[in-house]
Amino acid sequence: MKNKIIDQLISVGAVKFGEFTLKSGIISPIYIDLRIIVSFPDLLRNIAGVLVESTKELDYQIIAGVPYTGIPIATAVSLLNNMPMIYNRKEKKTYGTGKQIEGLWKRGDKILVIDDLITNGESKLEVFDLFQQSGLVVHDAVVLIDREQGGQQRLEQEGYELHSLISVFEIIDRLRSLNQIDEKRYNELNEFINQTR
Repeated sequence: MKNKIIDQLISVGAVKFGEFTLKSGIISPIYIDLRIIVSFPDLLRNIAGVLVESTKELDYQIIAGVPYTGIPIATAVSLLNNMPMIYNRKEKKTYGTGKQIEGLWKRGDKILVIDDLITNGESKLEVFDLFQQSGLVVHDAVVLIDREQGGQQRLEQEGYELHSLISVFEIIDRLRSLNQIDEKRYNELNEFINQTR
């Protein structure tokens, strides 16, 4: 199923080449645009199915989606797993309830944080901090793709466990095996990732 998802990501144009500035500030020759998966229900369903399967042994009571791309993934997982879901807002509301976390939960609830991908882990730690300040318990996070640029190690240093479905190396290997990239680009991509780990 993993190769099927990689193939679907490639076929829908989620894997792009050029010069892209990541949130971490790194200039990357490869960009994985997972925002478009909401337009492909079959792909989103496949992703949710694999994430449910890969996290079934984890201890949690609520799924927590991270804006923006983590929210539709978390919603699909919630529906498939019949598990309640919450999500954090990027900014605290200045009207209505003024909430920064939407959905129903109580202090002490264990959550599974779901997001699309991880690079260096800094943005994940910010989200974990928000959830924990609100009284939620965070231990595990799951992402579809690990860009292999230190995120998993950074989370582990802080006592969290990251579960990722696909490594960027697997995407690059698959692109090469399908002759979607030549040997020169393949080597350049691997060298870039290894230098920025």
